[in-house]
Amino acid sequence: MSAVLDHPGAHAHDHEHHAPAGWRRWVFATNHKDIGTLYLLFSFTMLMIGGLLALGIRAELFQPGLQVVNPELFNQLTTMHGIIMVFGAIMPAFVGFANWMLPLQIGASDMAFARMNNFSFWLMVPAALILVLSFFMPGGAPAAGWTLYAPLTLQMGPSMDLAIFAMHILGASSIMGSINIIVTILNMRAPGMTLMKMPMFAWTWLITAYLLIAVMPVLAGAITMTLTDRHLGTSFFNPAGGGDPVMYQHIFWFFGHPEVYIMILPAFGIISQVVPAFARKKLFGYTSMVYATASIAILSFIVWAHHMFTTGMPVTGQLFFMYATMLIAVPTGVKIFNWIATMWKGSMTFETPMLWAVGFIFVFTMGGFTGLMLSMAPIDINFQDTYYVVAHFHYVLVAGSLFAMFAGFYYWGPKWTGVMYNETRGKIHFWWSMISFNVTFFPMHFLGLAGMPRRYADYPMQFADFNAIASVGAFAFGLAQVYFFFAVVLPMMRGQGEKAPQKPWEGAEGLEWEIPSPAPHHTFETPPKLDATATRIVG
Repeated sequence: MSAVLDHPGAHAHDHEHHAPAGWRRWVFATNHKDIGTLYLLFSFTMLMIGGLLALGIRAELFQPGLQVVNPELFNQLTTMHGIIMVFGAIMPAFVGFANWMLPLQIGASDMAFARMNNFSFWLMVPAALILVLSFFMPGGAPAAGWTLYAPLTLQMGPSMDLAIFAMHILGASSIMGSINIIVTILNMRAPGMTLMKMPMFAWTWLITAYLLIAVMPVLAGAITMTLTDRHLGTSFFNPAGGGDPVMYQHIFWFFGHPEVYIMILPAFGIISQVVPAFARKKLFGYTSMVYATASIAILSFIVWAHHMFTTGMPVTGQLFFMYATMLIAVPTGVKIFNWIATMWKGSMTFETPMLWAVGFIFVFTMGGFTGLMLSMAPIDINFQDTYYVVAHFHYVLVAGSLFAMFAGFYYWGPKWTGVMYNETRGKIHFWWSMISFNVTFFPMHFLGLAGMPRRYADYPMQFADFNAIASVGAFAFGLAQVYFFFAVVLPMMRGQGEKAPQKPWEGAEGLEWEIPSPAPHHTFETPPKLDATATRIVG
């Protein structure tokens, strides 16, 4: 991405428009491309840290008995792995994609609020440091699960306060980023680009940004109530003072379920860009895709208690949340149908971005089916808090969000850096990741069906074989991502490789392919004039 500076087109403007050099360029960055790069590098760093914690978990579970860590540290690893992956890796990466691509896709010169964009990124760095450093507090890191359930959180050491503070900062960053995205998309589109001509990635992010603004304050409320219970003598969640721990679950999951869609809708947007490009066809059912995305967002607010079927909910409540959850499968099914219909009779080629997109559709659909199983209250009571749930949400979040990000990186990376990735290495990364991912998480379905509970550092002998397989797969999957960084990302950032043409993919459409590769430091300083399809510049 730093190769942007080496491109002569980056210096085509007058002196004031030169990209600043050195550390000032990054610390004071207001250019959407630089900030997008910072977000992506930050999120990859957090992915590696979260991955190390996961490998600590899998090393302990490699065989029965306590081998590597004690149960207290094990619970700290599971808690921090979840928080770091959700708030430090997945969400910032999608904001990075939004920063890089949205202005290019809609013909805007930059994001609407450039300095706020810089601030929303730099807030994340101290928050991440606070999270990671909580391991060194007296008593260690928080160990209440990533959901931070009361009453466990009321009994944790001082690191719990650090985690709450860090999540407040990350939430503020998300809200600022979302406001920026909404204003940019609604107010800065090039003339002729109506809402219904926007790329799907822009649509999914517009809807995601509204979701973020709606639910981040709910999380802030829940963790602030936890904080006052801990220090100010309130009893929101403390039964000893008349509080109710189940109320925390209601508030948390009212945030937590839309949050799941915050992490998957931008992924849907990326896949909706990649599949038509490599099928060399227009996206099938564009309008239905937009409405399906909006439907998923609206329905996500009325399904939160399907996480709580075992809390003593009345049967009427169970039925409502069961049917509402099943209903979400309909718009999601529409999307999968549309992607397959786009590929149907297309002139498909399978370069690396398309491999990731097809892999995403296959594995995400499997994750969706296991979610449908969990939506049924009588079945969920058996699956609750077992490894079946762990398998389900990793199929949705790793094979969903992460695989879509890889598709997006291979698809847009040449535009960012000006060089093509190595196709052989990209394919090695794909197959290595896809196989090791399934080796890791597929056996967990069987562990869950057999009744192995999650968040336990030890287990009886009958679970040993599948756990050993999963642990080997996890280490292989982690190594695949290290390979990705050193074999694919670093050479591209250094500008090593074949020079990327302006439009490396024959079937790709959109304004981002109308500018040189690498994208100049400043683009669309005057709004471009678009043709009737709003995918090409005229004049």
